[in-house]
Amino acid sequence: MATRAAPGLPEIERARERLDGIARVTPVFPSETLSLLAGRPMSLKAENLQRTGSFKIRGAYVKLSSIAPEQRAAGVVAASAGNHGQAVAWAAREFGAPATIFMPQDSPMAKFDATRSYGAEIELTGPAIEESLEAALAFVERTGGSFVHPYEDPVVISGQGTIGLELAEQVAELDTVVLPIGGGGLASGIAIALRAVRPGLRLVGVRAAGTMAGGSGFTIADGIAVKEPGELSTSILEETLDDIVAVEDEQIAEAIVLLAERTKLVVEGAGAVGVAALLGRLAGGSGPALALLSGGNIDASLMVQVMRRGLALSGRYLVLRTRVPDRPGELAKLLDLLAAERVSVVEVEHQREAAGVPVGHTGVELTLLTRDPEHCEQLLARMRGWGYPVDRLD
Repeated sequence: MATRAAPGLPEIERARERLDGIARVTPVFPSETLSLLAGRPMSLKAENLQRTGSFKIRGAYVKLSSIAPEQRAAGVVAASAGNHGQAVAWAAREFGAPATIFMPQDSPMAKFDATRSYGAEIELTGPAIEESLEAALAFVERTGGSFVHPYEDPVVISGQGTIGLELAEQVAELDTVVLPIGGGGLASGIAIALRAVRPGLRLVGVRAAGTMAGGSGFTIADGIAVKEPGELSTSILEETLDDIVAVEDEQIAEAIVLLAERTKLVVEGAGAVGVAALLGRLAGGSGPALALLSGGNIDASLMVQVMRRGLALSGRYLVLRTRVPDRPGELAKLLDLLAAERVSVVEVEHQREAAGVPVGHTGVELTLLTRDPEHCEQLLARMRGWGYPVDRLD
């Protein structure tokens, strides 16, 4: 390894012993649908079914178990967008230790509520995870206690690496493993383990494009919304990964929808990036591939937005603007025509005084469920043929 602080296979094996009976051995599911779309056999390691809804329980529990009881009693402190905070809060409760978690102010409510439900005190900071890290470290200096870093800690990394040992035993035929990268602790631990026990595998990391240089600074994959991986994890990833690729939020949204609809697995944005990379043919390799679903703690309101966006991208959701004569029965006439085309109307909004609507007409915005992109285009052409001017909005 590039640094003496990096854990090795012995540390990961000891971490697995500590997690026996604590962390679930999460299942691996093959998916025929995703395999067809990716053009190669594809399977999913479902860490979204782990305790607290993500892989983070592994590293958090191993770290807390390594701290002396009297030191734990002084409190544990963490900074997190949600999943790490939940895991530290849960592990602290198991050990009977007080926990204080610093979270960005825009953290998903599902993760905020879950962290609080495990008994932790929560302190909100600025919008970036880096601000939460600074505030947490300052708190530790003022008050004492033990800081549990989400990724720059070899003990935490060794806990995350236990996933690599599991999947190596669970999947015999495997060419490529695709791993999310935020701070890099998860990918580092798994890569160390797999390079030791399955050295011939192709290992690919995936980042959210919005968080990278030149990106928007925003991503729906809040669990990996880190500007740069940590120094320790970067040194490990540089030696162990074959490639690092980036996916856009539109690709992530489509992957979330596919996973929910076709595999019945609810996955957050960070957990879907590996699937997005494989569906986008970005990961390289040609043999059987595995994507790690790192977490499933998606906020319900975001899930609704993502589902709508994902359906629109796949041609299953059509939003359009048109107009009808401002006379009784004209809107009903349009809706009857749509019903005859076997189109489900999700929402109708009148816009009688909208700009650009001629006198004597009413603007109408329609949200429709459709079959596929071809059906969307057919429907738009059909409406124009009926005499309705149409502007597509989605």
